[in-house]
Amino acid sequence: MASNDRISKVFGVAITLCLVCAVVVSASAVLLRDAQQANKALDKKRNILAAAGLLQEGVSVEKQFENVETRVVDLSTGKFSDAVDPASYDQKKAAKVPSLSDKLPAEEDIAKIGRREKYALVYIVRDEDGIDKVILPIKGYGLWSTLYGFLALESDLNTVAGIGFNEHAETPGLGGEVDNPLWKAKWPGKLLYSDAGEVQLTVMKGAVDETRPEAGHQVDGLSGATLTTRGVDNLIKFWMGEHGFAQFLSNLKSGEA
Repeated sequence: MASNDRISKVFGVAITLCLVCAVVVSASAVLLRDAQQANKALDKKRNILAAAGLLQEGVSVEKQFENVETRVVDLSTGKFSDAVDPASYDQKKAAKVPSLSDKLPAEEDIAKIGRREKYALVYIVRDEDGIDKVILPIKGYGLWSTLYGFLALESDLNTVAGIGFNEHAETPGLGGEVDNPLWKAKWPGKLLYSDAGEVQLTVMKGAVDETRPEAGHQVDGLSGATLTTRGVDNLIKFWMGEHGFAQFLSNLKSGEA
């Protein structure tokens, strides 16, 4: 057999193998897409429940989430909205779409998110007395990444029920300690606002002195992670402030949402 024929056959086999592999990979991606999306949605529900201290191990997440009401809030008015479908709305993607988000002036963008989506998904848990908990999405830049998570409030809409970050790329053992259950356990019971309605909750650099009267508005910082600590503090102040959910929480408390 001629040398050229052998080389042609080798290339032919290689190309055929590449095509077969490409088809298999593409087909697998398409076939698994629905399962991946379902797992992503389930993980989000799990994180929402966990942030509010409602996650029960051994019980179906879907079953537990039946008690959670998902609503859309127009952040410019602080009122519920039907402008987007909560079942299909992707808040993270919306923040990158000019028609669904607003560019923030530098002086307002303390969380360093660039753009703020016009609509936010909020999660409400009710009991026989009315609202039991409200879970709000939060995000902001730390040291290396944007941290995405949820802050849960008690029925008074001022007392923290819990916090959780489900997506970030902070340094393991330092800023990555936002995932540490011991640190997250320091949040429940802390108060968001002052008597004047200003955001007073602060993530400290260092430890809180529990003997001081302002300790109820303070959370220990992350040891060795000054910039991540500052990032969490900034994102709390942004999302609980006038450009975030402050107006919505006020409306909800007065029954005008």
